[in-house]
Amino acid sequence: MITMIRKTWIAASFALLFLITAGAQTRMKRVYNEDINPLEQIDSALKVAKAEGKYVACQVGGNWCPWCLRFADFITNDSTIHALINNNFVYIHANYNPRKSLGAEKQEQAKLLMERLENPARFGFPVIVILDENGGVVHTQDSSFLEEGKGYSKEKVERFFKCWTPEATKGK
Repeated sequence: MITMIRKTWIAASFALLFLITAGAQTRMKRVYNEDINPLEQIDSALKVAKAEGKYVACQVGGNWCPWCLRFADFITNDSTIHALINNNFVYIHANYNPRKSLGAEKQEQAKLLMERLENPARFGFPVIVILDENGGVVHTQDSSFLEEGKGYSKEKVERFFKCWTPEATKGK
């Protein structure tokens, strides 16, 4: 009887731990639209960027990536960084998911996305790719260098975006 109670208690503890962990991840907003073609998303962003004199910042990753969601949450909730980005970039979340189970079309999109952005997956996710107004890759940022503890460093993230604005890269 004691063994049965102990097993039940252990099972209940694991179930509770799973629910707490799952709940923590679901609280973050899903920012990647998995239904759109990321290449078309980039093309649309480039049109806006060119018209507004901005660059495009592509945060490549997916809703499957907790660090991707943390970064999106971080830059949205910090008013200084949010303003810096809005003033200099058209910011998009380019969904990347190469799983075979998604079908040939999505696999091809993932492959073409990596080719277009010069293979940023080598850095892990999220990875931020800065594109100039013509779609050329200006810089690829491994986001691990922006981390601090279990989140991101305001100073590092702010410095990164300041260093890659159109004004900064063109020496104005």
